[in-house]
Amino acid sequence: MTFLNINAVSKAYPSGDGQRTPVIDNVSLEVGRGELVVFLGPSGCGKTTLMRIVGGLEQADSGSTTLQNQPLGGADRRRGMVFQSYSCFPWLTVRGNIAFALRYRRDLTETDKQDIVNRYLKLVGLADFADFYTNRISGGMRQRVAIARTLAADPDVLLLDEPFGALDALTREHLQFKLLEINRSERKTAIFVTHDVDEAVLLAHTIYIFSARPARIVERVDVAAGIPIDARHPEVRESAEFFALRNRIQKIIRAEYQQSMAAG
Repeated sequence: MTFLNINAVSKAYPSGDGQRTPVIDNVSLEVGRGELVVFLGPSGCGKTTLMRIVGGLEQADSGSTTLQNQPLGGADRRRGMVFQSYSCFPWLTVRGNIAFALRYRRDLTETDKQDIVNRYLKLVGLADFADFYTNRISGGMRQRVAIARTLAADPDVLLLDEPFGALDALTREHLQFKLLEINRSERKTAIFVTHDVDEAVLLAHTIYIFSARPARIVERVDVAAGIPIDARHPEVRESAEFFALRNRIQKIIRAEYQQSMAAG
C-alpha cells in the first residue's frame, strides 16, 4: 500500500541568462510504509532537490506530494531530515541534543521525554556518552546524535541526505548497519540519497536510479527481492547476488552518464 506518493513533480531554477534551468523532470514514484528507498544518481542530478521538496524545504513548480493521501506543504514534524553535515548543537550534551526534538511536545510528561531520550541513546549506541558535549565526540558519533534526535521527534518519514558521505570507511559501514538495524526495529519509512552504488544496494528495499540533471527516473530496482533485508550483513558485499546487482546498476548509470556527456 502506498504511504508516500510523489506525482509528476518538476522543478526548475532561474539561471543567469534570465532563463530557467530544469532540475527535476516529471518524476513520479511511490514509497510503502516501512520501506527504505534510495535515490541513486550522479552528484548534482537533482535527487537532493526532490528530497527537499518531500521535506517541505523546497516547492515544486508542478506535480504533488502526498503522505497517507494528505497533501504535503511546508516542513512539519511528520518529516525528519538528517543532512551530511553534523547538525548538532555544541552547547548541548548528547542527551540535550536528543531531548531538543521533544521540547514542544505538550502531550508528553517529563518522564515520558526522558524515557524516549534514553531509548534512542541506547538504540544508537551512545548511552555511555549521554553527558558528553557534542564538540567532544567524533563525527560518526555526532551523526548518530543527529539520527537519534530526528527519530525521537517521531516523524512519519525519515529523509537522509548523504548522511555518511563525510565519514571514514569503517565508521560509514558501522552507521550503515546501524541504520539497517533502526529500520528493522522502528519500521520507519525512509528516503536515503546517495551516489554510492554499494551503499545503495546494501541499504535499500528499493532503488530509484536517476538520470543526470534534470532528474528523471531511469529505472526502479527491487533490491529486497534479490537480497532480503534479513540477509544484510557485512559479508553480503561478497555474495554473488550483491556483486551481480551492483554491476547491473553500475552499467545503467555508466550508460546514462555517457549519453548525457554525448548530448553535451
